[in-house]
Amino acid sequence: MLTKSRGLNVDCVAYDLEDSVTPGKKAEARSNLRSLLEQPRVEGIREQAVRINSVDSGYALDDLTEVLKAPHIDSIVIPKVNSPSDLHFVTDILRHILPDRHSPSPSPDTPPSISLIALIESARSITDLPSICRASPYLSGLIFAAEDFALDLSLIRTPSLREFLFARSSIATCARAFNLPSTIDLVCTSYKGDEGLAMLEEEARDGKRLGFNGKQCIHPTQVDVCERVFALEHEEVDWAVRVVIADEKADRAGRGAWTLDGKMIDVPVVGKAKAIVAKAERCGFEIGAVRERWKDQEPE
Repeated sequence: MLTKSRGLNVDCVAYDLEDSVTPGKKAEARSNLRSLLEQPRVEGIREQAVRINSVDSGYALDDLTEVLKAPHIDSIVIPKVNSPSDLHFVTDILRHILPDRHSPSPSPDTPPSISLIALIESARSITDLPSICRASPYLSGLIFAAEDFALDLSLIRTPSLREFLFARSSIATCARAFNLPSTIDLVCTSYKGDEGLAMLEEEARDGKRLGFNGKQCIHPTQVDVCERVFALEHEEVDWAVRVVIADEKADRAGRGAWTLDGKMIDVPVVGKAKAIVAKAERCGFEIGAVRERWKDQEPE
């Protein structure tokens, strides 16, 4: 399984030391992961992460002590983050084991730090999100763990996911408020056949509408659907470039608000368009060519 994972083409692979490993196999699993993460990187995986055991489990320190010896680990996923103290613990361990990468006063020559991603799984964590989001300078994202959250609140998961609306909205909003780049939505447990992939796509689109920018996958067959849903579409980029070009012309004419395709365009809409263009550039879109195609766009 570990060897097969190196053949994936994904944004991030998170190797699990928590729920999928029984207590008697923890030490063996840590050693296997360290060996894997000592191998040269493969082109298809942009980020290699390890989900350790929760801080209150008694296993987290041993997990970190072993896997942080590997040179090619990028992120630590921390389950059951209920309070800032969970992130304080992991941050202190990072600074102790890898001080060169986690200096309190980094310089331009400091190697990239290992990022932390917090799993939000309980009512307590939802109510303490602001404190959690400011708990560590290495925190880069939040993940919603729906099944554990449902267990904590004695909820029954339904296809509509309405029972999770408050929690999901809180996570997406708080991550944005604290400028965390990754906001990862719940797992879709259906992945077999056309019906399972259709449910996955609807869940992913629902998460995107709420403000999430990614989704957990539990099977390789889910990857293509999630990447397609969360990726920028050409029509979306075209719209954003049209808005930016027309706004430049409107600004020169002293017009603060105008219309495009019969819809009002004002400052917040322009800001959204500029953000899409910037994201498209990072994703490899040839924005120069798109601008050339729409250079004659005028504000209506």
